[in-house]
Amino acid sequence: MTLTVVIADDQTMVRQSFRAVLDAQPDIRVTGEARTGAEAVTACRELRPDLVLMDIRMPELDGLAATRQILAGAPDGRPRVLVLTTFDADEYVYGALGAGASGFLLKDSPLDDLVVAVRMVAAGNALFAPAVTRRVIEGFAAQLPRTQDTARLRELTARENEVLRLIARGLSNADIAARLVIAEQTAKTHVSRVLGKLRLRDRAQAVVLAYEAGLVVPGE
Repeated sequence: MTLTVVIADDQTMVRQSFRAVLDAQPDIRVTGEARTGAEAVTACRELRPDLVLMDIRMPELDGLAATRQILAGAPDGRPRVLVLTTFDADEYVYGALGAGASGFLLKDSPLDDLVVAVRMVAAGNALFAPAVTRRVIEGFAAQLPRTQDTARLRELTARENEVLRLIARGLSNADIAARLVIAEQTAKTHVSRVLGKLRLRDRAQAVVLAYEAGLVVPGE
């Protein structure tokens, strides 16, 4: 299946560079480009891509506001948003997560990492630049109100609660499998059930919910 992508960035050379790399992949096709956040919102409504590569600093409407608008009109979970920026300042990362983005990657990351990131986020996996992963999750969690939304968690089995805790700590399916001494496919099934029962778009939303509910504590 081909993944469709919209690239939103106010720099023409950046868009062209990303497009060349992604269009060279047999399973990825860039279907649109946007120079502003407003154009990105319009492109997503018209083209219905699987994923948006979203710059943060753009004219008319910044990437975070555009992300909120795009996801507010996407009840089926499409598109997912992968934020690309030259800044790794915490406020941008927190803003991206708060807006509902599924991934965060620095623009100076190797282009091969971009391809991997697109595939990972499109598949429903949360992705953050390795240099900021742990700080992002714990730092963002520290800012969240403690809503103690434990009612939603009652739908989970004891094993699924355990899996949710591990997702919130940033573990991959392979890491979860190793920690619980189960097959990786079994871990993947547990993760899918957790997301389904809690009606979450992806792992990034699972991280936020786990911290909001106090299931995981920063620094734990």
